[in-house]
Amino acid sequence: MTTYRVATIPGDGIGPEVIEEGKKVLDTVGEIDGFDIEWVNYDFGAERYLKTNKVMDENDLRELSEYRAIYFGAVGDPRITPGILERGIVLAIRFYFDQYVNLRPVKLYEGVPTPLARKEPKDVNFVCIRENTEDLYSGLGAAATGQSSSEKMSMVRHKYTLDFEVKAHLSHGEGFAYTLGAITRMGAERVMEYAFQYAEKHGMNKVSTADKANVMPQMYGLWRESFEKVARLHPSIEHEMLFADATSMWFVKNPERFKVVVLPNLFGDILTDLGAAIQGGLGLAPGGNINPEGTSMFEPIHGSAPFYKGMNVADPLATILAGAMLLDYLGLLDAAAKVEKAVENVLKQGRVRTYDLGGSSKTTEVGTAVADEIRKLT
Repeated sequence: MTTYRVATIPGDGIGPEVIEEGKKVLDTVGEIDGFDIEWVNYDFGAERYLKTNKVMDENDLRELSEYRAIYFGAVGDPRITPGILERGIVLAIRFYFDQYVNLRPVKLYEGVPTPLARKEPKDVNFVCIRENTEDLYSGLGAAATGQSSSEKMSMVRHKYTLDFEVKAHLSHGEGFAYTLGAITRMGAERVMEYAFQYAEKHGMNKVSTADKANVMPQMYGLWRESFEKVARLHPSIEHEMLFADATSMWFVKNPERFKVVVLPNLFGDILTDLGAAIQGGLGLAPGGNINPEGTSMFEPIHGSAPFYKGMNVADPLATILAGAMLLDYLGLLDAAAKVEKAVENVLKQGRVRTYDLGGSSKTTEVGTAVADEIRKLT
């Protein structure tokens, strides 16, 4: 029996609860398919920070590099200033491991209500691929003139915590603040190549992109040039370029037009949350932070919801679906498909569902229902 070592970071709030249900489901499919997962737990999060004033350091990150996959819950605690844990854990991992792909499926399952009138599961089934390390989230606060492309990418990856203040004496003495965004040709092309390859691998015939090149041509003009270049390498795949504001409208009005959508970081952050809303809510939205050649992290996209901590009411399905993505990343494609099919069946049956989907089931009951469904499938 093959054993896979996976690091788990349950985190804060409802994170430990939903991660436990994800592990329950993945252990079940492992028993059936003949593989084992060795879960190695890390206590990165609020309690550790409050006790030690430490979030993560270089040694922690080096230790995580021993794993191909990380299963992540959520971080955030009202006792800690917002941003400390998020930057110190989530962004630290993303940038340290150069997880330049944020993979966000947007899929409406049968039995799940959507706020979109007259839309059905066949209409909402696409994938967003968000560039995960550049754009206005790169944290650049100093000019990169004269540096090589690799040096600029190094800044993008590692200076995410850079804070700076600009003091100016304007006519009325007001201050102002600004940040810098950076898109490199290498960064754009590699995530676009991933998107086109994803479309080919999964039988999808179209890749779309969205930006604001009409008002920020200096940044997004390069994004569009890169998109056209990569698209020419994949002539069998249809491609289109849209503006981000119009795309938000089309997500709502005609989601069926999309198959794969590759997005720059900022607009990807915004549009993927809209995607989660039209698929039925954050409780059903998984995400993957992926380096195709290295350590990747899989998580539900919702927050830690500290108010619901310990109440056993949080929806674990996003975490379970993130676990299916983790299995797929490890090459366990049949097991991943079983997990998603089991989730699909549980939602379709409608007997077990948490409060966010109109039910009253407990977190543990949902995890058990999915695990039982996997046994039935076998």
